[in-house]
Amino acid sequence: MKEAIPFLIETALLTHGVTAISNEELLKCLPPEFPLLVWVDKGKIILGGNADFLSFRDRAAELIRIDESKLEEACAKKLSGALTASGTMAVAAKWGVPLAVTAGMGGIDNPEGGQICSDLTALVSLPVTLIATSPKDMLDIAATIKWLTSRGVKVLGSVRDVCDGYVFVGEKVKLCGKLTSSISISEKMLILNGISPDKRIQDREILAQAVAKGAEAKARGQFFHPAVNAALDEATGGESGRIQLESLVANMYLAASLSK
Repeated sequence: MKEAIPFLIETALLTHGVTAISNEELLKCLPPEFPLLVWVDKGKIILGGNADFLSFRDRAAELIRIDESKLEEACAKKLSGALTASGTMAVAAKWGVPLAVTAGMGGIDNPEGGQICSDLTALVSLPVTLIATSPKDMLDIAATIKWLTSRGVKVLGSVRDVCDGYVFVGEKVKLCGKLTSSISISEKMLILNGISPDKRIQDREILAQAVAKGAEAKARGQFFHPAVNAALDEATGGESGRIQLESLVANMYLAASLSK
């Protein structure tokens, strides 16, 4: 178990999701005071700072995405990949770290059935609090929040008691409440640190077009969410990636304040 690690930061977004942002720009934006990025390289779980991570990011084309369900297999088979939110939570649970940080998280896209995202099952099963921005915009956010709360996960907003989308503005979904100084981090908690609505992309048609491109990529055997992000960046001149990166950094600072 690692000692005195306040939180861990996922690397899937930084590796595959904001490809329009160069290493140089990423280095300027990532806070150097949080050398808490985590990934898997040739089966070994790596905890590192920004410079170490960027050399790993240079190999993005050959790297996989590792969630909770794939972590042990990746380590056993000496694979290399970036960790998703649930993969980061799994490492946090292994090391006794109480907090994990992501930006856009997974959720439910088909309330009537289908596979449940590992980000959700990790929140229910692991003793780790997740700080996220929101479930991703193409998901059913209301169904996602309901699934979690019905299984004992407290979902709080950092500033507001509603969630209304990630990079786009959607319908308001009521949360369990707002984060306050009197609330201690519990084992089953999701904290949503939403982006201010006026900073988000307003045209949801851009999202629909990006999701269609993501579906095409998935049909070709490629990753869905990175393809959606690439399409969003193309349609917004890179603004989508910048918004997501800024949100991830904001979530790091929130995690640091809760760790004190």
